[in-house]
Amino acid sequence: MANTPVRSFMLPIEPKDIPGLVSFWNFSETGDRFPAQQGESYCLRSRSGELTVAEEAGAAFGGRALQLEEGQWLSIPRAECPKLDFHGEQRFSLVAWIRRGKTRAPQCEFVAGQWNETNRARQYGLFLNIVVWQAPNRVFGHLSTVGGPTPGYKYCMDGCMGATEVPWNEWCTVGMSFDGSLGYAWFNGLLDAHPTLNPYSISGGLRDGGPTGSDFTVGAVDRSGTIGNFFCGALAGLAVYDRALTPAEMYALCHAGH
Repeated sequence: MANTPVRSFMLPIEPKDIPGLVSFWNFSETGDRFPAQQGESYCLRSRSGELTVAEEAGAAFGGRALQLEEGQWLSIPRAECPKLDFHGEQRFSLVAWIRRGKTRAPQCEFVAGQWNETNRARQYGLFLNIVVWQAPNRVFGHLSTVGGPTPGYKYCMDGCMGATEVPWNEWCTVGMSFDGSLGYAWFNGLLDAHPTLNPYSISGGLRDGGPTGSDFTVGAVDRSGTIGNFFCGALAGLAVYDRALTPAEMYALCHAGH
């Protein structure tokens, strides 16, 4: 990466150096279980057999990344990851280091979060290519106060959407955060401001799913009674924090691991 004036002031950091880390996953070995390396040791389990981790030029955190083909996904049972259960006005941030691949047909692409549409158990979820606002291929941080569709609409409309199209087959960092009242979408460490949708104001706090709420899933969601909205490509790292990170922290985190 270019040594921009801002980067010239930066020191090397790891996700655990930023306060509020819940868990950070750095995918380094092929398998079907992936415990977090930093923070809470919550274990992501493959729901589609053994998954491949391969060397990837440009991948952060050691040059290896989890390879996700369409139909492959991971999850943590809700009861096993209580600190990922953000609801009410709880603050949080979610950041992923990705190389986006193309799905067989255009669809919403889910990166990570607690978002179950079938059971009306939506809480928060980081997506790409949500098209409810007729602007495809953007970072979209979905937020839900009711668990089901936004009142008056067929689907959930609420969430922060960036202005930049996320490219295919290029390493980038995508993220979302919530400060208790506003949602923010981030692209390559910067607030990807949109005049009406980023930041996005949402009142009433996030839905509390209780014991029957959504599991934490990566790469897909439960919707229309089946698993779908697959993310295809590569995932080099995933970090979740229990606070809304500052712009400086987001920028530093984006460039961590390089």
